[in-house]
Amino acid sequence: MPSDPLILAFDTSAAHCAAALLQGDEVIASRTEAMSRGQAERLMPLLEEILAEAGCTWSDLTAIGVGIGPGNFTGIRISVSAARGLALGLGIPAVGVSGFDALAEIGQELPAIRAPRGQVYIALPGQDPTLMAQEKAESFGALILNDSPEQQVRAIARLTLQRWPTVTEPPAPLYLRPADAAPSKDTPPVLLDG
Repeated sequence: MPSDPLILAFDTSAAHCAAALLQGDEVIASRTEAMSRGQAERLMPLLEEILAEAGCTWSDLTAIGVGIGPGNFTGIRISVSAARGLALGLGIPAVGVSGFDALAEIGQELPAIRAPRGQVYIALPGQDPTLMAQEKAESFGALILNDSPEQQVRAIARLTLQRWPTVTEPPAPLYLRPADAAPSKDTPPVLLDG
């Protein structure tokens, strides 16, 4: 097992599947694949490829880092569920990192994340993150929208390295808007007992 902490970080909160492997303070393997669908099928093979590329195994890992959003509802559920399952199975901590924290780590002063319909998720100083029209958000300052999943997943790995020794709760999704899918408005069928 490596002497420096070995952190596997991944993110599927937007139209990508991204992963990075950090040993000590050096990213030793990373990969990002653009995809609007299929993250659930691609994530685990991608993680195995990253580990193999670095000559590491699951048992070498110190902690898991995962992007918790905000972003695509299903994508967030995929990565957070995977992180929680891996952490439980491997007996290591999983650390959730918000997109806002990752962007701040990259160096953005006013973290903003693209959202559907001309909106952005934004974290204004001293306020809870929210969803608003991009035009309105721009009135608070120059938005720098990070479109690099590679940079973001590397930032998730670096923040996980800092946070894993003190993490006490499993990662949870950061949803700032309801899911696009809605329950059926039709009357549900009557269920018959036994």
